Amino acid sequence: MQDVFDLVIFGGGGDLSRRKLLPALYSGFVAGRVSKDSRIYLTSRKGLDGSTEPWLKDVFKETPPACEMDAKSLKEFAGMVRVIELGLVDGGADWEALKDALKTDDETRPLVHFLAIPPSLFTSTCELLGAYGLNGPRARVVLEKPLGHDLESARAINEDVGRFFPENQTFRIDHYLGKEAVQNLLALRFSNILFEELWSGRTIDHIQITIAENQGVQGRKGFYEGTGAMRDMVQNHLLQLLCLVAMEPPARLEADSIREEKLKVLKSLKKLEGADIDRNVVRGQYQSGAMFGEAVPGYAEDVELESPSNTETFVALKAHIENWRWAGVPFYLRTGKRLPDRFAEIVIQFKQIPHSPHPGWGTNISPNRFIIRMQPEDHLALRMMVKNHSSADEKLKEVEMNLDVTGDDHLRLGPYLRLILDAVRGDQSLFVHRDEVEHAWRWVDRIIGHWEASAEPPESYQAGTWGPYEAHDLMTRDRREWFHETSGKRSGK
Repeated sequence: MQDVFDLVIFGGGGDLSRRKLLPALYSGFVAGRVSKDSRIYLTSRKGLDGSTEPWLKDVFKETPPACEMDAKSLKEFAGMVRVIELGLVDGGADWEALKDALKTDDETRPLVHFLAIPPSLFTSTCELLGAYGLNGPRARVVLEKPLGHDLESARAINEDVGRFFPENQTFRIDHYLGKEAVQNLLALRFSNILFEELWSGRTIDHIQITIAENQGVQGRKGFYEGTGAMRDMVQNHLLQLLCLVAMEPPARLEADSIREEKLKVLKSLKKLEGADIDRNVVRGQYQSGAMFGEAVPGYAEDVELESPSNTETFVALKAHIENWRWAGVPFYLRTGKRLPDRFAEIVIQFKQIPHSPHPGWGTNISPNRFIIRMQPEDHLALRMMVKNHSSADEKLKEVEMNLDVTGDDHLRLGPYLRLILDAVRGDQSLFVHRDEVEHAWRWVDRIIGHWEASAEPPESYQAGTWGPYEAHDLMTRDRREWFHETSGKRSGK
C-alpha cells in the first residue's frame, strides 16, 4: 500500500532528520510504501544552494538507509524533497511561501508537521501554523521528545499546542513504541491464550527493562547537562515500555483502548518518596575508563565542565504496580551511558520450579525467560530447559526458542517510518496521550525533587562497566541478577 501525503519536517537539516527521518522515508519510498506523489519539505534557518540530490547523497553517506541506494531512486526521491528557509519565531514571506506550496484541491490529503526541533520552539511554531491556516482538519502535528523538563513545563507545552491542534491531531512520538519487537510483543500476548494465562504474578517472578548505551554524551552537552537520564530516558521510553508490558488486554487494539490501559498502569505505579527513593533508585555518573580497548573521558570532560555536576548518566530503579495482576512483582528499570554494550531489551523472568523431581538435574536450573530485544536488532525468544543429549548423564541445558518472523520487507524499514505512516493515516495507537505524559512526569518529578533536595551527588562508575555497584546491589539483595543475553552471558560488574 502506497501512502500519498505532504510532510513538513521542521528542523529538516538537523540531526534527527538526517540520521533517522530521511533515511526511513527513502527506504519507504524504495519499498513502495511512500508514493512519489508525496511532497517533503525540510525547513532550515539557512536554505540550500542548488539541487537537493547531492545534499541527500551526502546525508545517506553519513547514515545509510536500510535499503540499497541507486542513482535512479535517489533522483526520484530528491524530486519529492525541497529544503526551504524558514524562521520559527516570526511570520513573513517565507511562511506565505510555505502556505502556497502546501495548497491542494484534495482536502483529504494528509498534511503532517513533524517538529524535530527543541521544545522551546513548539509553541511559536504551532502559533504560526495556526496563523497561516496550516492546522486544518487534514493536518497533524508530531511532537518529538523531550516533552518538557518537568510536569509544569509539559503541561504548558500541551496547553500551548492544544490551542492550535486538538488531541486527535496531536501525535507525541516515542520511537521505541514503533519497534517491530514491541509490536510482536502485543501480537503474541493478545492473540495467544498461552501467554495471557502466564502473564501475571502467579507465574512471573520479575521483569527487567534495560536501555543501555555504549556512547557518552559528547556532542550533546547543550541538551544533556541539567537534563540527565531520568528525564531523557526513564520518563518516556522506559515507562512507556513498562506500560505496554503491564497493561490489561484492551477491548480493541485501537488508540483509545490502548491509551486507556496504559494510563491505568501509570496511575497504579507505587509512589516513591523519601527513604523509598534512597532504597529503590540508583543514579550514577560515568568517570574516565576504557571502551573497546581505548581510553575514554568521563562525563565532566565530555561536557567540558569546570565544576562538579549532579547530572546523572545512569539510573536503575525498582518499581511496583499496585493492582491484582502485578501485586508483588518488581519491575527493574535500567538505563545508562558508557556501558559495555548497546542494547534495549525486556526480560520477563518466570518463577523457578518449586521442586526438582530428578537428582541428576542438579540445583542450577535456570528459570524460563521471555526475551524481547529492540536494539541493536529486533528479536523475540523463549528460554527454557531441555535434556542435554550430548551428556551421558541426566543433565539439562538451557535452549532458546526463536520467535522471530523473517522474510517480510517492512521489518527492515524501522520504527520512524512506521510512526510517520501511522500519523499520515491518523492512527494514534503507537503515540502517547497528554495524560500519559503528565502522569509519567508526576511520578519521576518526586524522585528528581528528592535528589535536588538532598544535594547528594550521583554514584560514580567507570566507563566500560555496568554502572555503580549500588545498581547490582538493587538486584542481589532481592536474590536476583541483571540479565543481558549476549552469547548466553549475564551482565555483571
